[in-house]
Amino acid sequence: MVSYKDLGLVNTRDMFARAIKGGYAIPAFNFNNMEQMQAIIQAAVETKSPVILQVSKGARNYANQTLLRYMAEGAVQYAKELGCEHPEIVLHLDHGDSYELCKSCVDLGFSSVMIDGSHLPYDENVELTRRVVEYAHQYDVTVEGELGVLAGVEDEVQAEHHTYTRPEEVVDFTSKTGCDSLAISIGTSHGAYKFKPEQCHVDPATGRLVPPPLAFDVLDGVMRELPGFPIVLHGSSSVPQEYVDTINQYGGKLEAAIGIPEDELRKAAKSAVCKINIDSDSRLAMTAAIRKVFVEKPAEFDPRKYLGPARDEMKRLYMHKIVNVLGSNDKLAE
Repeated sequence: MVSYKDLGLVNTRDMFARAIKGGYAIPAFNFNNMEQMQAIIQAAVETKSPVILQVSKGARNYANQTLLRYMAEGAVQYAKELGCEHPEIVLHLDHGDSYELCKSCVDLGFSSVMIDGSHLPYDENVELTRRVVEYAHQYDVTVEGELGVLAGVEDEVQAEHHTYTRPEEVVDFTSKTGCDSLAISIGTSHGAYKFKPEQCHVDPATGRLVPPPLAFDVLDGVMRELPGFPIVLHGSSSVPQEYVDTINQYGGKLEAAIGIPEDELRKAAKSAVCKINIDSDSRLAMTAAIRKVFVEKPAEFDPRKYLGPARDEMKRLYMHKIVNVLGSNDKLAE
């Protein structure tokens, strides 16, 4: 048993309370490798932002759960080396799909876990979430549950259609499970292909596809039922067109890749939404930078010469999200 507190990590409870009160959202960035982790920590330190390092089941399989835990411990020390005396870093399991997986992460030093039972019948989702909460809270680990289904594909998480969260269920769910935060479905979607072209309209000024708006009426209904309760948005990458264009320019083939407009995320961040998940944007930034190097310098074979620019581009992206979208800059605890 490893305590996250011995690793210098924090759970989400205090930072979420401050975020709701302050009208901003905490960035939850997924990472699979060292370059992503370095970029996240550099951006968080330079903007003085709390940050959530997210590990998916796929990341655990790819990078090894123990290595990722040590990377998170190293991230705390790295932040201090960069000049942040008291970093606020959460190590969070993203989309845990079983009690056993969540328990394993708690035992390994994660400070927060998500149990995603949204694909189950309601009563089974309640029971699974309750079991995870019961175990995690013994070690002061916070738990995120989910109601509603997000469409799209990301790692092992996939669904053909989304199902909006039903506001009339949220009080019953949170009271029966004891979860600390709740992921809801209001029209965000996993992956870089969040919407089909027929769901969108064409902006006459740019000729680009514009996705349907988020269901803020559902969010408002949830907030009325659960005033002050921490709400989470998954699938919130914006799929920046500059990265899509760069990837395609340098040999890629991303067609009709569409994300969530940043103005809608800004609106959400000012509400009870206090955690916004971003993964695909980082993948796009990394891929765009690497493809550019491969085409412009085809003789290059030193990984540092293409992973370095990729890291720099991800850092730029993360800082932009923190400052210009989520508003979590300069929000570290005093």
